[in-house]
Amino acid sequence: MTGYQIMYKHFEEIAEAAKHLPVKGRIAVAGAADKAVLESVMEAFDSGIAVPVLVGEEEEISSLLAGLGRNPDEFEIVHASKGEEGPKAVELVREGKASVLMKGMIETSELLRPVVNRETGLRTGSVMSHVGFFDRVPGTDHFIIQTDGGMLLYPDLKEKKAIIENAVSALHAIGNECPKVAVLCAVETVNPKMTETVDADALKQMNLSGDISGCIIEGPISYDLAMSRDIAEKKHYDCPFCGDFDILVVPTIAAGNIIGKCWTVTCGALLGGIVVGAKAPIVLTSRGSSAQEKFFSIAVAVLVAEGGKR
Repeated sequence: MTGYQIMYKHFEEIAEAAKHLPVKGRIAVAGAADKAVLESVMEAFDSGIAVPVLVGEEEEISSLLAGLGRNPDEFEIVHASKGEEGPKAVELVREGKASVLMKGMIETSELLRPVVNRETGLRTGSVMSHVGFFDRVPGTDHFIIQTDGGMLLYPDLKEKKAIIENAVSALHAIGNECPKVAVLCAVETVNPKMTETVDADALKQMNLSGDISGCIIEGPISYDLAMSRDIAEKKHYDCPFCGDFDILVVPTIAAGNIIGKCWTVTCGALLGGIVVGAKAPIVLTSRGSSAQEKFFSIAVAVLVAEGGKR
């Protein structure tokens, strides 16, 4: 044991905690006229996790709700024509009428464009990054957060610092007071020809100096050492957190995307992902994501939103 405890280890615990929040999260769903999206939102509603505000073509949403055996009159539907769903949902969050923003059946750019609008969006001045919660990765007994596999293509040192701070804040919000962070590279030594190793060492030094606080950072460190205490011991890598890291920071979006899909597609891990760094958590799952993944993402977003207020 490392001495640092995780409050929630699995999605079921996250969902259960979200059910018992004193105030139910309100989630503005941009482009809600989609069966899988509505199924996930209805599950969150039935579970007592979130109250949906459904944004899109009113007739389409009402028809889909009826097809799911729901009474459309029982839900708040905000009519928005095609192309206006994103701006309308962002407006609801900005005005405090929702605490979480969710992408439905619209393009990611259609949602992020109004989010980053300097005058009417949800910018905070911080970098926005994707925080992927992966549950039941083989060989682990708790969530692993992997970041950033969804937003920043080739983050520089300043952006990597923000990526770490975003992920740490998300874990703080759900009860992990001191996350253990591994900055992944191909090797565990600093090599001036490998920029990611130089950045990893710089991030570790920022942590030691207090410039990045609220966590413990190790790096550069290779994936095998970060994930396996046995391999770390065989390679005489002296770090007590090997095999027990909470956050894995990847060097590029490609690396994060590949690792994440290896875990979910090949290894059967579960994913719930949110974008943080805006004024509210954003559920930004792909259009091909299952209703289950969307539901887990909603539960994470609601809990992070409420924890962020505290």
